Amino acid sequence: MAGFTTYSDIGQRTTVWAEVEMLSHAEPILVLERWGLTKPLPRNKAETVKFRRPIPFAVTTVALTEGVTPPPQGMRYEDVQVTMAQYGAHVVITDRVADLNEDPVLKDAAKLCGEQAAETKENIIWGVLRGGTNVAYTGTATTRGSTTGVDTVLTTSDQRGITRSLKRQRAKYHTSMLSGSPNYSSEPVDSSFIAFAHTDCESDIRNMAGFVPRERYGQATKIVPGEIGKVEDVRYIISPVLEFLAAAGNTTVPTGIKSDGDSIVDVYPIVYLGKEAFGNVPLKGAGALSPQVQNPGQRSPSDPLGQRGYVSWKMWFACLRLNEAWMQRLETAVSDL
Repeated sequence: MAGFTTYSDIGQRTTVWAEVEMLSHAEPILVLERWGLTKPLPRNKAETVKFRRPIPFAVTTVALTEGVTPPPQGMRYEDVQVTMAQYGAHVVITDRVADLNEDPVLKDAAKLCGEQAAETKENIIWGVLRGGTNVAYTGTATTRGSTTGVDTVLTTSDQRGITRSLKRQRAKYHTSMLSGSPNYSSEPVDSSFIAFAHTDCESDIRNMAGFVPRERYGQATKIVPGEIGKVEDVRYIISPVLEFLAAAGNTTVPTGIKSDGDSIVDVYPIVYLGKEAFGNVPLKGAGALSPQVQNPGQRSPSDPLGQRGYVSWKMWFACLRLNEAWMQRLETAVSDL
């Protein structure tokens, strides 16, 4: 049957043992979800997740009158809702594989499924963040929503324009991130804005004026997953999962700029985030990721001879932008190395 892993698909190596370690294999890939406002998905609840936050108090400029207590302020909250969606995949393995092969097929399948689940989630989060309305461009691009003039690489001046905009909107520095443990918990980090980029941007980030590589951080500074270094008050995190826009920039390709077949400049989004700019349901905790493994040989009404086993995963997930003003995307070109 199409999609099944059969004996002829797999070479002979080691004995088959099924042991699920999906979360441990997913964790190194997850660089985005650590920085959102997290909301665990409770069991037996509706598919809508509600992010709730207090509304800041207005500035008061009225002087107090002697002996007169001013009226009290009332606490106000606002809710932002998102509907959960379910994702999943599975691998079917025949009994011939279990009986005759020496590869640890089930264990390897579990590892790959864990990585698949993580990349699925990262791609969806990246799509949400990339869709933000607060955007700037390098090069000659001036039209909002158009990358056709992008033809220069990122500079420190570009970053300063981004951070000035974020600070004007009172975006806050990140001071913690979701921990790497399987549970919902956070751990402190040095205060800063966080920027996410594709790995192709690494060389240009390192060439920015004032770049400090993570190797030169002080001992008290915690290095976060995917981090390569910082420039002023921005820490840069890279991942190959964060897709770019091939052939979306200027049709005139400057010397030394990466392009699609030397005809149109490739465009790379870099997303700068303040604290609680987006929300998501982390791939952590009971029920966040549901992996299952079954060895071939277990009989059932649908498989009376026990000829098939499987590795599967499914998860509930949601992500949304909570405050457009606290995040900004920079569309940039990269150097052609």
